[in-house]
Amino acid sequence: MDFAALFQFLQDLQDNNHKEWMDAHRKRYHSIRNSFILWLDELDTRLADIDSDYYPTPGKKGINRINNNLLFHPNKPVYKDHFGAGLDQRTKQGDFYVHIGVSECLLAGGYWKPDHKILNSIREAIDYNGEELIKIINKKSFKTTFGGLLLDEDKLKKAPKGYSSDHKHIDLLRHRTFAVIHPLTKNDILKDDFMEKVISVYKEMLPFRRYFNEAVTV
Repeated sequence: MDFAALFQFLQDLQDNNHKEWMDAHRKRYHSIRNSFILWLDELDTRLADIDSDYYPTPGKKGINRINNNLLFHPNKPVYKDHFGAGLDQRTKQGDFYVHIGVSECLLAGGYWKPDHKILNSIREAIDYNGEELIKIINKKSFKTTFGGLLLDEDKLKKAPKGYSSDHKHIDLLRHRTFAVIHPLTKNDILKDDFMEKVISVYKEMLPFRRYFNEAVTV
């Protein structure tokens, strides 16, 4: 995969973010997109080899549309500034996400603003065995890779309904997003061992994701 060509295409697209430019460069876009899909296919195969619970997700299924949804976000540009893909999509919301863009590059996983039913299942798991989650996020290598903290996206100021404010895991229970991020640099992606780096991050994230996937499927 020629990631330098991918970055250059995305930069050119952001400099000319309109349908006319994309129509004139659609062949180039499809060439970059198809190469990225093939790279995702290889990653998909590698992850399936190391994770017995992995749910195969071909690159064509995992890759996101490059068009922004202007119906719900009319003020956004026509096209995104990144290529994104979610692998291991057994639960969809809890996938392993790869994001490569002009302004931001990252690997992420977990549950981003899950619906009420899934959120309740996660909180029940924390209520029952929050110690296991604390053990996972306090692991030294996990902290090094992800900062050791859950994202504070929309964190409640008070205890959620049904839980007391003095619950021993109240700080975890107040979360409404249960995800972690590993930031990447452009240089990380352009290195020959980028695939190995992604796999290494996946392995470190695996106990975290398994904890939540088990919570919502049991």
